[in-house]
Amino acid sequence: MNGFKRLLIGLLAVVSLSTAAQAETLVNGAGATFPYPLYAKWFSEYAKVNSAVKFNYQSIGSGGGIKQITARTVDFGASDKALSDAELKAAPGELLHIPTVMGAVVVTYNIPGVTKGLRLTPETLSNIYLGKITKWNDPKLTKDNPKVALPNAPIVVVHRTDGSGTTSIFTNYLSKVSPEWQKAVGTGTSVRWPVGLGGKGNEGVAGQIKNTKYSIGYVELAYATENKLAFADLKNKAGQFVTPSIASTSAAAAGAAKSMPKDYRVDLVNQPGKNAYPIAGFTWLLVYKNQADKIKGKALVDFLRWELAKGQKMAPALLYAPLPANVNAMVVKTISTIKY
Repeated sequence: MNGFKRLLIGLLAVVSLSTAAQAETLVNGAGATFPYPLYAKWFSEYAKVNSAVKFNYQSIGSGGGIKQITARTVDFGASDKALSDAELKAAPGELLHIPTVMGAVVVTYNIPGVTKGLRLTPETLSNIYLGKITKWNDPKLTKDNPKVALPNAPIVVVHRTDGSGTTSIFTNYLSKVSPEWQKAVGTGTSVRWPVGLGGKGNEGVAGQIKNTKYSIGYVELAYATENKLAFADLKNKAGQFVTPSIASTSAAAAGAAKSMPKDYRVDLVNQPGKNAYPIAGFTWLLVYKNQADKIKGKALVDFLRWELAKGQKMAPALLYAPLPANVNAMVVKTISTIKY
């Protein structure tokens, strides 16, 4: 009997250790702040579906995510900027871009007494960030906003200080609409800003805007809404002033979705279309096609399948646009090529 008890205790210990090992499957990721509110929701909800897997995501900016996945210090990266051919070549294995959702980069502001209705053209926005328009009641601004009481106050420009996919989308837009910006500053996750104060992450910029009167900055739509910040309507390529929303973000992707490349590296900035919001973009998870760890690789693939089947439905509530149906179907096939 004592021998049987020892055997039973031993078996229970093995089962306990096995269960603990399953519970301790930790998948580490880092990168974009742009989709963080949604990713946090996904990881929380997925834990209810599969309690044996835990996701640890560090919202440090796309630049940091690219560096960490390239160094293989995380299991997946996240970026709102598609990697260049050179960046892909620098990775120690084949990296896949897995699009998750689309989002809008909004131009948010803090003008006492002005909570809505501000309109910005490509020219005025680029000139504000170039430091050429410095007052809220500049004639170029008042011309486009005859019904808005713009004050005689200096414009406080706010931008990101960290390597940022949101910055990449925003500066890509400014480069497309302003030859002067393209020549003087250009596009990138980090640029030499002509003017302004810095904030780290979408959270930092939103905080700066909220706490600084007469300021203007750029954040993902969810951050502006969460912080109850006003945001501007922007004049798009078709000449229409468009409010950032899920619908106008999806409209920006309509053309690109029809001819989606296999690597998903597409640009949604300044797209044609009457209802297209001009500063929109995909956000991607960066995943190695050949996974180094079988257990983590399977956990990651299982999560990606769940995210496409179930997680997409959670996106609109947090102000992200779900993937177009044809793109979702493409991504399902791409995920099936990941080896672990």
